[in-house]
Amino acid sequence: MSDYVDSSNGGIAGVAPRQPYPLAVRDHGLATAVGLLVQSMPYALARLGVELAFSVGGIVWLIVTFGGAAWLGTHVAQAFGWVWFIGCVVGVGWLWGTVLRYLLHLIECGHVAVLTELITHGEVGNGNGSMFDYGRNVVTARFGQVNALFAFNALVRGVLQAFHRTLDWFAELLPVPGLESISSLANLVLRAATRYVDKVILSYSLARDGNDAWRDAREGVIYYCQNAKEILKTSIWIVILERVLSFVLWIVLMVPAATVTLVLPHAVRESGGVVTVIIAVLLAAAVRNAFLKPVFLIMMMIRFHVLIERQAVDARWDAYLASISDKFREFAGNAAAAMPSASRGGLGARVQP
Repeated sequence: MSDYVDSSNGGIAGVAPRQPYPLAVRDHGLATAVGLLVQSMPYALARLGVELAFSVGGIVWLIVTFGGAAWLGTHVAQAFGWVWFIGCVVGVGWLWGTVLRYLLHLIECGHVAVLTELITHGEVGNGNGSMFDYGRNVVTARFGQVNALFAFNALVRGVLQAFHRTLDWFAELLPVPGLESISSLANLVLRAATRYVDKVILSYSLARDGNDAWRDAREGVIYYCQNAKEILKTSIWIVILERVLSFVLWIVLMVPAATVTLVLPHAVRESGGVVTVIIAVLLAAAVRNAFLKPVFLIMMMIRFHVLIERQAVDARWDAYLASISDKFREFAGNAAAAMPSASRGGLGARVQP
């Protein structure tokens, strides 16, 4: 088919359209998103703390890795220096990244739970109590185990990647004439959109507050596909803005990074330029992940919730996604059967012929 499927009627497997949930926030502009981030600031600060702690740890790791390799190569044997370097990069680097990803995943899911409550009801819970307690309790009640959350995100990302590979019109949305020929830019935007949309679909499942998280996720994916053009238009500007602001942030942080470089051991300062750049990148990544990315996520979340507010889930999209993605079919069967604890509660293209 050459056009989008009409999403004005229908539902998954004959299920009637569900009642819409409330929305207290409808403006997906930057100012509104910043306001919601300020309201949920404890999560942003927690993420910043974790990111900075790991950035400091990363700087220490760089010193140990390069300094140790240089010392061993000079005083023992060059082969020992290479063994030390490779061991640190592969072994310690993998362990470090795994722990960081795990902690940030927990924080981000709790943050999504709090933001969903602010978007749908205008306050968190009854307005009392800790945001951290609320986010943890909601996510735990819906999924039970962290492994279920990881499985949820992996499935959603897998489906989105399969769907994005079928898009033959996306480059036409790029705002500057001629950019449609730069496939790498289109792929960059789609990858970035996938990273945001999996959390958006988690937000949908939370907003639904039903008794089947995987059904809600399945619906959320279909809703995204039904509204892909509008959501991806928003994601293009978000990715451009994110890249520009990240670069500016990196430039600004070069000054404190250079100051840090001056207090490092002499053996490390010999590569001062490289070390300064690396430190600035680590610091910029921490600030960007704590403050910039949540703002853009909020913009995507609000845009999604408003777009789908009175739409029904179209069964034809359900069938199409099942035909292009094994992971999508897991929402209907294997995932719920393999992780029954996750079903205790809800979280939340062009069609080929």
